[in-house]
Amino acid sequence: MTSGERSATRHRRERMVELLGAGDISVHDLAAEFDVSLSTVRRDLAALAAGGRITRTYGGAVDHRAVERPRRDKERARRTEKDAIARAAAGLVRSGDVVLLDAGTTVARLAHELRDRTDVTVVTNGLSTLVELADAEVEVVVLGGRLRRPNESLLGTRTEQALRRLTPDVAFLGVDGLDPRRGINCPDLEQAALKETMAECARAAWVLADHSKLGGRRGFPYWAAMPAGTGLISGGGERQLGAFTDAGWPVRTVDGVALHPS
Repeated sequence: MTSGERSATRHRRERMVELLGAGDISVHDLAAEFDVSLSTVRRDLAALAAGGRITRTYGGAVDHRAVERPRRDKERARRTEKDAIARAAAGLVRSGDVVLLDAGTTVARLAHELRDRTDVTVVTNGLSTLVELADAEVEVVVLGGRLRRPNESLLGTRTEQALRRLTPDVAFLGVDGLDPRRGINCPDLEQAALKETMAECARAAWVLADHSKLGGRRGFPYWAAMPAGTGLISGGGERQLGAFTDAGWPVRTVDGVALHPS
């Protein structure tokens, strides 16, 4: 296999993971989508299952429940969009703000944008954010708790107790999936509860979500309901974001244009 063929295979498999996470799709649909044979699709699915990216069921079917991906895999995906979201979010941070940063790769990109801000205080439970700000001059407060893998966040009773003593000026939350009615889709009940607390304790809350996280991704069993007024910053298209504006979310596109007044 040439380097070009290997690159095409990697790209096809990454796109398969996205399609499977978005909802029901058959092996035949995947073959038609990528214009490849059924045997090629089955080899791809077997490789993805071996790597823990998807779950295969008996009879060759695919279990469409979401699989929590390692942080390093998430970091490589949609970096341009995530950087644009981070820049738009950084523009909402004012001098003197106490900024609450959740765990997540897009939120970590926001931390990068805040590295030179000596006029704000960052409070976080995310290890990626801590690494990003470890050698910066910005003031950092770490929320204690138990380390949760693979998203490398701190959570638990200690984290909840620390949050309830704070009133951050603005909170920025990461997501694995987002629904305009139900809120943030989470793989862990404790994680869902913590995200709710984060949004509730802050004077303003924004969810940072690239377009792949919007709408159809509902594979995890737990939900974090967001309080009224929680905003969304995303690179989603008009159709995707329209469902959120219709549900009353303040929405900003990655170029900072508000689609719904905040």
